[in-house]
Amino acid sequence: MKLKVCGMREPQNIVSLGALQPDYMGFIFWAPSSRYVASTTPTLPNTIKKTGVFVDASIDYIQSMVNEHALQAVQLHGEETPNYCALIQEFKVEVIKAFSIQDHFDFSSLEPYEKSCDFFLFDTKGELPGGNGYGFDWSILSDYPSTKPFFLSGGIGQEHLAEIKALLNTDLPLYAIDVNSKFELAPAQKNIEALIQFKNEVYEL
Repeated sequence: MKLKVCGMREPQNIVSLGALQPDYMGFIFWAPSSRYVASTTPTLPNTIKKTGVFVDASIDYIQSMVNEHALQAVQLHGEETPNYCALIQEFKVEVIKAFSIQDHFDFSSLEPYEKSCDFFLFDTKGELPGGNGYGFDWSILSDYPSTKPFFLSGGIGQEHLAEIKALLNTDLPLYAIDVNSKFELAPAQKNIEALIQFKNEVYEL
């Protein structure tokens, strides 16, 4: 299983996290976010996939950010259509399409996206497109009908290790855990020591 740490911005914090070698590192290119990236970002080790997070952005804007920041993955957190996702695939990046879940979810809505993204991501439906800091009922995922691997997000912290282990013991194609707010000292400033502990324990599951 992979680990993605999202909502990065501060250069020294990025360097410190880079030493931890998460599989993905996320940068938010959505202006209303408290973790919005408005400047340059450091080069990451080749083993870490630099991921840009966007919400209903223009194709041209995403292309410019892919080029400027050398992004290897694009995470789409808005109402992007399957055709839109297919256009992003042409930039030769991994495409991660996010879907928000609250009390229930119509998994049939995923079918049109099967060929136009590489991964699904399930997050909690809330006031913001992501980073709300709380989770949804993971038992809803028992109805997941697809074989496409997915990221799991939404207020995940140290206290969810047992639940993550339980999911890994199912047939669900859980690919990565995506963490953010539960490991922050301030917006876009991660607690590296807490992440080291979490990563070590996750990779032992």
